[in-house]
Amino acid sequence: MPEFDRLNGCIEWIDLSFVKRQRTPEWAIQVGIRCHLAGMSLRDTSKHLESLRVSRSHVAIHDWVHKAELQPVSTVTEEQIAVDEKLIRINGDDHWLYGAIDPKTNEIIHLSLFPTTTKQTTRWFLDELHHRCRLDDSVFLVDGANYLGPVLDKDGY
Repeated sequence: MPEFDRLNGCIEWIDLSFVKRQRTPEWAIQVGIRCHLAGMSLRDTSKHLESLRVSRSHVAIHDWVHKAELQPVSTVTEEQIAVDEKLIRINGDDHWLYGAIDPKTNEIIHLSLFPTTTKQTTRWFLDELHHRCRLDDSVFLVDGANYLGPVLDKDGY
């Protein structure tokens, strides 16, 4: 399973100092975090914990991973990243979906949803993307989008 190559290192322990309430046993939190980092979806991780007689929602598991600051880092090291924005309608409301893709493998590197598209939301998306993968020496492939190209140029990407 090549998509799991990023997990070839050993995780000795997970710092659970963020846990305030003792609703969930620490072993279950660690199992939930490790399952998600290994590639399980949040919902599948929740179902797996239920099989271990620990009932927690996928939102709780997301919060554990986020608070433990162990979001999976993309393994993409390609020199090209395709970035685009798209207007989508959800329940009658307009939202902007930003996406970054590896053009060679079509791997989705990062997605973000914003209620509007501005230079600032573009910067937020690029900042999130920069935290997920190495952007040194990357070439961004963009179309004629109003904010992507100018922000990439101005911010030194």
